[in-house]
Amino acid sequence: MFHLLKYVFGIFFTVGAGLFWLAYLSSRPPLTIDPATLAGDGFQINYCELPVLDNSGLSASDIPKGNTPGCGYSHFPLPVLRECTEPLSEGADDIRGLWRAVEGARTGHIERVEQCGERVVVTAAGVIHDYGPNSTGGLNTNDTEGNVLFTAAGKDFCMRTSASMIWEDGILNFYAFGWGPKVVRRYRDGEFLIWEYADGSINKMERLCQLPETHITPRPRGPRYQLF
Repeated sequence: MFHLLKYVFGIFFTVGAGLFWLAYLSSRPPLTIDPATLAGDGFQINYCELPVLDNSGLSASDIPKGNTPGCGYSHFPLPVLRECTEPLSEGADDIRGLWRAVEGARTGHIERVEQCGERVVVTAAGVIHDYGPNSTGGLNTNDTEGNVLFTAAGKDFCMRTSASMIWEDGILNFYAFGWGPKVVRRYRDGEFLIWEYADGSINKMERLCQLPETHITPRPRGPRYQLF
């Protein structure tokens, strides 16, 4: 019996160590976002003036994939899809804009939602999640979660993430890794956007025209344990 327990413990330890390495220690995804997007200032934009999607400019697949630099951007960037004018895909609702949670456990949270063709980009709290056809990567998001678990040798370590964003019956569903469980839902309720987060919270969001100054620089997140 003791030998069996050692064997089972060994399996769990190996699997756990492998998942930890994959999540926190494996190579970061290549930064394929347009450098001008990160260098630009997303604070100056009127987010109530949405781009006209009339096929007069770039398609979603013409634009490099957006992802998070390190464990988070240093200031709110320009929209990734600012030059894209491809009409939304069939079945997609239009939830573009800047949103602030006014009810729910995540009250105060602010996020920007971009859409163009089959592509959706959500920018918030230091991270950029980009799903859909692009010129530099796969369909699924490929970036980081933003919460820094620990720091070592002056480097931040945060969990890698990957997800798909699929429109189903007017709801934008996030599936972990593209094939895993449904972890996030977004959908409209009149003039509001409803955001159901992975922690079970249901958050009601109002539209904003300009980013508040307090959100230009994201607040550092995570316990940030100092190892060495």
